[in-house]
Amino acid sequence: MNHPIEPDVFAAYMAVSQRLPKAPRAGACLTANTLAEISEHFDAVLLDAYGVLNVGQQAVPGAPERIAALQAAGKRAIVVSNAAGFAHSAIETRLARLGYTFASDDIITSRKALLRALSAEPPRHWGVAAGDQYGPEEFSGLQFTRLGEDPETYDVVDGFLFVGASSWTEAQQAHLVASLQRQPRPIWVANPDLMAPQPVGVSIEPGYYGHDIAERAGVMPVFYGKPFPNIYELALEQLGPKFDPQRVLMVGDTLHTDILGGLVAGVKTALVVESGVMAGSDVGQAIAQASIAPDWILNRL
Repeated sequence: MNHPIEPDVFAAYMAVSQRLPKAPRAGACLTANTLAEISEHFDAVLLDAYGVLNVGQQAVPGAPERIAALQAAGKRAIVVSNAAGFAHSAIETRLARLGYTFASDDIITSRKALLRALSAEPPRHWGVAAGDQYGPEEFSGLQFTRLGEDPETYDVVDGFLFVGASSWTEAQQAHLVASLQRQPRPIWVANPDLMAPQPVGVSIEPGYYGHDIAERAGVMPVFYGKPFPNIYELALEQLGPKFDPQRVLMVGDTLHTDILGGLVAGVKTALVVESGVMAGSDVGQAIAQASIAPDWILNRL
């Protein structure tokens, strides 16, 4: 679901902060113009996608060249994205079209974190909230029913997976909340983002609906993706034990997802402020209000 007029994204995150991890430390908020100026301090870079590598269907100007230069210098670059609503192949194709070159295994998404958790679960009939482009083949080993407009569908499943919100409606959300009020069951949210920047306004993401469910149905979702540790565990496993977390940098545009998650994961963090969520904001005031301080503040990637 899209909002053509941008709401106060920061205020929305502040309103749900009690359900997010707590920052274990405060970064020094050192400043630099671009990532190139501080790259000597890091051997690997974890990169948010929306707001850092791209906005909507367009690459952030200069970002593909910046990443290519880092890779040419021997730095490892891994995408760490909450884009659970898309099949892995679709994300690979999009990044390549935008001018990026990443190994397939170096694209870590919250969907991967969800699928790993599901692989350890006993069989269960899931109700799945997802957009048309969600890639059902990656869920082929599960028993699931895609949720739609029929309210009876919601009552017959054993739990819920919220994978994507691009076609989710307020009526469907009402069915889900009512069903959980009648019979509480697990709900796993594969994208903790509340909103994502688009060329015009923002899109409303699964995390928004997950927190709404916690408020209205009294069922606390399990979140997969930033800022929760599960997605960072996958990224650090992909890097391998030879990488010192103190020389790994998480680069993102959102304090409450990218930066908070990086701090919780024990890596260094850099906030990009000229693209994505923070563009046009009073960054210092936001850091003070959120009590989430990155190690670096970059004008752009």
